[in-house]
Amino acid sequence: MNASYGLAGVSVVVLATLLIGVFGLRFSRTTSDFYVASRSVSPLGNASAIGGEYLSAASFLGIAGLIMAYGADMLWLPVGWTGGYLVLLVLVAAPLRRSGAYTLPDFAEARLESMAVRRVTSVLVVLIGWLYLMPQFQSAGLVLRTVVGAPVWAGGVLVAVVVMVNVLSGGMRSITLVQAFQYWLKLTALAVPLIFLVLAWRYDGVPGLGADAPPAFTERTAVAVSTDVTVRVERPVEVVVTGRVDWRPYRAAPLVLTAGDHRIAEESEVIFPAGAAVPHVAGLPARTDRQWAMPLSGREHPLYATYSLILATFLGTMGLPHVLVRFYTNPDGRAARRTTAIVLSLLGAFYMLPALYGALGRLYAPELLMTGRTDAVVLTLPGRLVGGVAGDLLTALVTGGAVAAFLSTSSGLTVSVAGVIGQDLLRGGVRSFRAATVLALIVPLVLALAARALSVADVVGLAFALAASTFCPLLVLGIWWRRLTVAGALAGLVTGGGLAGAAVLWTIVGGPPSGLAGALLAQPAAWSVPIAFAVMTGVSLATPRSVPAGVARTMVRLHVPESLDVDRGTWRPKGG
Repeated sequence: MNASYGLAGVSVVVLATLLIGVFGLRFSRTTSDFYVASRSVSPLGNASAIGGEYLSAASFLGIAGLIMAYGADMLWLPVGWTGGYLVLLVLVAAPLRRSGAYTLPDFAEARLESMAVRRVTSVLVVLIGWLYLMPQFQSAGLVLRTVVGAPVWAGGVLVAVVVMVNVLSGGMRSITLVQAFQYWLKLTALAVPLIFLVLAWRYDGVPGLGADAPPAFTERTAVAVSTDVTVRVERPVEVVVTGRVDWRPYRAAPLVLTAGDHRIAEESEVIFPAGAAVPHVAGLPARTDRQWAMPLSGREHPLYATYSLILATFLGTMGLPHVLVRFYTNPDGRAARRTTAIVLSLLGAFYMLPALYGALGRLYAPELLMTGRTDAVVLTLPGRLVGGVAGDLLTALVTGGAVAAFLSTSSGLTVSVAGVIGQDLLRGGVRSFRAATVLALIVPLVLALAARALSVADVVGLAFALAASTFCPLLVLGIWWRRLTVAGALAGLVTGGGLAGAAVLWTIVGGPPSGLAGALLAQPAAWSVPIAFAVMTGVSLATPRSVPAGVARTMVRLHVPESLDVDRGTWRPKGG
């Protein structure tokens, strides 16, 4: 791709984001404007903004790459990420809005009347927010390096600066306008190129993926390796190498890659003959096309892994702070429910698209399975199938959509984290919110630059596991069970967060062991969430004296429609 087209796509999106964000400054004056947009956002506008911030790098780039590599099993990710809003709609949306809180710690304190619960909740909000911000910065760096050749750190710094300007300009009201715009941009950036990709696929004779064989190079192909990678070769193949393979240098020299693992150094080029099977990154299953299309295949204990993944995505969505904070911006509980219903439609429309990119990538860009950069399939396909100026323009559009994904999700996360820091660590108010915004961005940016080798997917998985094992039990029991106590809430938060965090960190640092233990550690939600619920419930039953004194009034407030008011324990119509 011509780098100037990619740079133009990035520049247009950044400029539009800044202009819309600065425009929001005209309407942001009060603390309520900065924290919850004065609770005046319409259901469609709020749903578009939720779609904008929720569809992160993992959705825009990651799902297509995972489907390309692992096949049908990964379709559960978009299903779970969308279905999580159904759980929100049924259990959480309206009561959370009626709580009148600005942040999740506000809700926790109001429900349990405890500063200790508030402090633990605040720490978890900041931790989950920072963990989710890290992969946004890392992915932005990789995209800018792929498209325009910029240094890896440049993308993260660019996203952090743009988000900081927007959030400092207008807080939640400004970010709502930006995120609503970015949802429709991301949908367009995937849908329009896909039309041309499908037409090119039909022109190519509609090739399929039904063969019982792994992907192969259809023609003589040169594969450039940008980072060190270990690949697994299934059958011996003669290649031409420029660079270093297994720590030995070559310069346009022939080499027979024997069956087994081989180390290819960065900045190397390997030329494969037509018909050669595509080597896979070590650890990635070398699955045939037929296996790729079949669910529950290619992994140890696939049934457990699938159900645990579904549980994590369904319940983890409920516990993500940047998702929950948007429900505080609705005018009332009824509007919160309508917002959630619209979100389900918007996300469903978007998530139909990445799966097609993944399938087409397996056909037309199989070398990504070797380099380990399957996340780049969305950026690669337009130039590969369309080519020419049209391909460059389509790639620029997709690149702009990817940048919008980083910006919108980072904006929502920053607002949620800054809101907690400003309220709980600083004095509150607009000045504190602005100071907290700088802190909310700098810490994860430094961590992202220092931990480049950390897997983006693992970090996102840690955030979802923590959210599902902590905030999901707190919200469900806090809203629907009046006997929840301070001791029970604290015990459940610490237990669930500790177990889920330890399991996923073990997987990231040391790699999962083989067998059932590996599956349990790599996908902990199936056991960490039930344990968190059990501990929170059991400790609450054992400590009935620590039930908050005002629990009856709080529960009525959460569940009574806004058309009725509660005045000293009696109901009366508003205005009556």
